[in-house]
Amino acid sequence: MSARTVEAAQRVLSGRQRGLRCHLAFVGPAVVASVAYVDPGNIATNIQAGARYGYGLLWVVLFANGVAMLFQAMSAKLGIVTGRNLAELCRDHFPRKLVLAMWVASEFAAMATDVAEFIGAALGFSLLFHTPLLVGMIAAGVVVFGILLFGRQGFRQLEIVIGALIAAVAVSYLLELLIAPVDWPGAALGAVTPKLEDDAALLLAVGVIGATVMPHAVFLHSGLTQQRIPARSDEDRRNLLRISNREVMAALGAAGLINVAMVMMAAAAFHQGAAGIAEIETAYRTLTPLLGKAAGALFLVSLLASGLSSAAVGTMAGQMIMQGFVGFHIPIWLRRLITMIPSFVVIALGAKAIDALVWSQVALSTLLPVPMIALLVLARRRDLLGPFVNGRATQAFAAVSALIILGLNVVLIMRAFN
Repeated sequence: MSARTVEAAQRVLSGRQRGLRCHLAFVGPAVVASVAYVDPGNIATNIQAGARYGYGLLWVVLFANGVAMLFQAMSAKLGIVTGRNLAELCRDHFPRKLVLAMWVASEFAAMATDVAEFIGAALGFSLLFHTPLLVGMIAAGVVVFGILLFGRQGFRQLEIVIGALIAAVAVSYLLELLIAPVDWPGAALGAVTPKLEDDAALLLAVGVIGATVMPHAVFLHSGLTQQRIPARSDEDRRNLLRISNREVMAALGAAGLINVAMVMMAAAAFHQGAAGIAEIETAYRTLTPLLGKAAGALFLVSLLASGLSSAAVGTMAGQMIMQGFVGFHIPIWLRRLITMIPSFVVIALGAKAIDALVWSQVALSTLLPVPMIALLVLARRRDLLGPFVNGRATQAFAAVSALIILGLNVVLIMRAFN
């Protein structure tokens, strides 16, 4: 953060300056974290959910988004109050063997995230310019490196670039809803009627949750807030938390609406006439004759913007996880290069891009309890958070949410071995 931005934030905290415009100095962490909630993994699982089950899995999207808001707010609070990020606190307060296991699991989660995000960006380039997927992957890698270079000019510049890409995704799906023949009463019913029709619906539900509540985003948010605006008193911390919670509600609320729009678009376009849609490439090629060239173009714009922004943010999160757990630092460009390799391997082995995307989200959901449980344990420690520990209602709701996700994962694994 620049000295000018920090000074502006301090004037707001001290009450010397008021107004909505003044709060722009605080905007950023939740916007960056929200990228994880509109990445290509979301597009893949949401398209399959809408195409196969119409509006029937909208309730899963809303549930996952509500859980995401809670845990991102908890993560942000950890950074604001303690000045440390989640991975660092795990290293300081948990047994060493457990920390190493958590680090390995978190690194696997970061790798699964990278596969989804990088392949999504590569697909966007491939479909837009009619090139082989491997060529699209090289193009995506070059552009992501370029985005990360903005971080050298200051974090604010990187936030603006990422925010612009998210805005492109949001506008694309808003326009898609204006084009698609949405059954609004059916959508409203699907949003409030919890049901899973079969095993495939369960798999998709777990994938939607894994694509929405992202482990690396939970770790990242605490790092984005930990040293952003120095808090000089508990009153400053209360004000920072109040502002942070508003940003979480706004940024993740927008991300949730984008996910709802994805499912509704897929349900309106594919469920009746093309329910067998299973690949992003097929969805794009089917969308154009069904809803017109504009719908196809908007789909590609959203896929490309989603993949590029989330790939950049995923690299930042992976670096923060490594440094927090084991104190090991490698140049961020080298980490981006290393995390590209699994994506190239997946495609070179002939795996379908959509399968890699969906299964990467299922893997994320199974690894999600690691940061969720860590947050639950740390958020109730008064020696760390003092008067800012979670209240009983917040802690209970967070614990129930974690148990539901754990339960879904256990059922999925049991059915996979039956």
